[in-house]
Amino acid sequence: MSCVRVLMRGADEHPPWQWAAARQRCLREARRILRNRDDAEEAVQEAMARAWRKRAACRTPSAPLPWLLQITRNESMRLAARRRRRELAEVPQPEREGAAWEPAVESQIEQTLTAVATEQALDALAPDERRLIRLRYVHDLTQGQVAEVMGVPEGTVKVRLHRVRARLRVRAGELAA
Repeated sequence: MSCVRVLMRGADEHPPWQWAAARQRCLREARRILRNRDDAEEAVQEAMARAWRKRAACRTPSAPLPWLLQITRNESMRLAARRRRRELAEVPQPEREGAAWEPAVESQIEQTLTAVATEQALDALAPDERRLIRLRYVHDLTQGQVAEVMGVPEGTVKVRLHRVRARLRVRAGELAA
């Protein structure tokens, strides 16, 4: 049997893939994840090479795009993690009294506890007080803008914020104890 017939028979079993079009779609997906054109190019190049090597493993050879996109997402996430590890390793460590000093970093548990304590303290507030705090600190509005949104004088906002912050400080002290 000639090589042409073998190739033709293989083409009948698996329709030809549109690699160029798939690459463009994969590139858009990688850019969405990585937010960097060069990193996206690198991830797609690796994803396409991996897909080419493993193309026989594609369960839907007549529609390979979802499979290719998943390989691209995996490669993009792998590249992002590798870059993050490298950046963390390159952060210069400050020195204290001649010895290497580790910067104080809150652990994940401490961050979670702080978030829970904050939510508990906010839950103790009245709905209009929570709205006041969210407008001022979450939405980062000025006191004048908060007054405008709430339909009250600016002085009222200042007084209410002062009182709410004082109560939250007391509540935070109780939760910390």
